[in-house]
Amino acid sequence: MLHAGPLATVQDLGRPGLAKIGVGASGAADRGAFTLANRLVGNPEDAAGIEVTVGGFSASPTEDLVMAVTGAPVPVWVDERREGCNAVLRVRAGQTIRLGVASSGVRSYLGVRGGIAVPAVLGSRSTDMMAHLGPAVLEDGVRLPVGAAPTTCPTVDQAVTRGATGGRLRVIMGPRDDWFTAESRRALVTEPWTATAVGDRIGIRLDGPVLQRAVSRELSSEGLVRGALQVPPRGHPTLMLSDHPVTGGYPVIAVVVDADIDRAANMRPGDTLFFEETRKQDLT
Repeated sequence: MLHAGPLATVQDLGRPGLAKIGVGASGAADRGAFTLANRLVGNPEDAAGIEVTVGGFSASPTEDLVMAVTGAPVPVWVDERREGCNAVLRVRAGQTIRLGVASSGVRSYLGVRGGIAVPAVLGSRSTDMMAHLGPAVLEDGVRLPVGAAPTTCPTVDQAVTRGATGGRLRVIMGPRDDWFTAESRRALVTEPWTATAVGDRIGIRLDGPVLQRAVSRELSSEGLVRGALQVPPRGHPTLMLSDHPVTGGYPVIAVVVDADIDRAANMRPGDTLFFEETRKQDLT
């Protein structure tokens, strides 16, 4: 790898099912874009790839490779040849693949046929930045092994994607919505919210109306999930993402529906979103 850019990590689909021993799921923040990169290069959907934040990434393989770039749209070059996102790329040994700055969204994915073959930790090759599990954050000059190519061939060479971030995200109220005033519960699903610059793979702090508590006593730590909207004393919620802690001591007013979290994970500072209340029985 030549340049890692602002942040690049190895990711797969994480370590689900280990919260009971204090290990979060981690994994790709935008799972839809990540699995698309693997499908384009003919990998199993959980093969490890590289999550590139904002862009500014470049690498030069030492052998011929099949690659794909998905997620936040970035200009892509192979040497001086301009290429596209969401398409199969053939990069020969010694050529350089470069990702420019994302025009929208935050996270792009570089899929490599065969996958990034760093050692797995607790069954996953993901970098968990909260727990410091898995491979280190990628740095300029690091050499990454690539696994053996799968026996199956890619079945598509280009894909159409949603290309959207933020927007309207569905939430299921609770488990501690009753700790907030009726006005605050209403404000959560009627007022606009803005992603602040305080955000990473752990979570994004949101700006908007102050959510007032109806219950002032302290809350014992409870389990957290991806998509939880945890509200600290200042009243502005934090939306938990892939590397969230497994427990938290502030009340969770609502949880973003799992299918909508990929769009939340690609919000940039200043992006506006709305929450829309839904019920479990309405999800199909």
